[in-house]
Amino acid sequence: MAIIYWAVSKEYGTFFLMGWSGNRLVNGFLKVTFCAYRPWIRDPRIIPYGNSMTTATGYSFPSGHTMNAETVYGGGCLKKGLPKYLRIVLGILVALIAFSRIYLGVHTPQDILVGAGAGILVMFLTIYLMNWIKDHPEKQWLVLCIGIILAVIVALYAGLKTYPVDYDAEGNILVDGKKMMNDTFKGVGYCIAFLIGWVLECRFVKFSTDIPIVQRIARIVIGLLGYYIINLIISPLIKECISGSVGTLITSFLQVFYVTFLFPLSWKIIEKEKRDKTSAKGIDML
Repeated sequence: MAIIYWAVSKEYGTFFLMGWSGNRLVNGFLKVTFCAYRPWIRDPRIIPYGNSMTTATGYSFPSGHTMNAETVYGGGCLKKGLPKYLRIVLGILVALIAFSRIYLGVHTPQDILVGAGAGILVMFLTIYLMNWIKDHPEKQWLVLCIGIILAVIVALYAGLKTYPVDYDAEGNILVDGKKMMNDTFKGVGYCIAFLIGWVLECRFVKFSTDIPIVQRIARIVIGLLGYYIINLIISPLIKECISGSVGTLITSFLQVFYVTFLFPLSWKIIEKEKRDKTSAKGIDML
């Protein structure tokens, strides 16, 4: 999504990032609301494939992988500007990812169907919202405020509600409610970061993806390098200093805020300095 946003199509990248942050918030809210255990916990006859039991942690309903797939692949299917064959391929990818969650034994059909339905609904609403904002650009601040209020409500809900505490035969807790609360806080951080970064970029940066291929490649390489520095170095350091939900919220916010605003702003400044130097060199030659 970052690559699309920085170097392919700013409009499509914004669409995917907006839908993804919305899907993450909705998925986190639904998971901590229903607190549904994984299939093998609910029915011992279900045996997950390989090491799926150790990698698929937390609550089961609805499927996060399916909702994530609906963001980019499902969202791409809804974009009539894309070639028909590509939209068909993207639809097949959504179906394969959804099927894989059942095949692996980590989700039930209900998890998949609700995840797919909720994910595609969010993307439909995202299309409607972006079209509405295109006609009413002055309403961006309203969308920003409403979105942050909803994200804060979800955070308070996840942080204050009670979670079921059940144990397996060996005395281990089946699902740690605090961990699931932290996962929901990730969605909150992503959503708030996108909204703030999106509005700030539209108001003060206004970068374009209509640039030569060499500049696109440079943006991707440098942008991803910065992202991985944040994700693999800075974020772990922050979590060491600030643990719990607050640390999760800050690091999640930083990742998306970098993608939507910090890197575009930095690149804009670099491009301006290069243009200024080129202009100064041209004047000197005259």
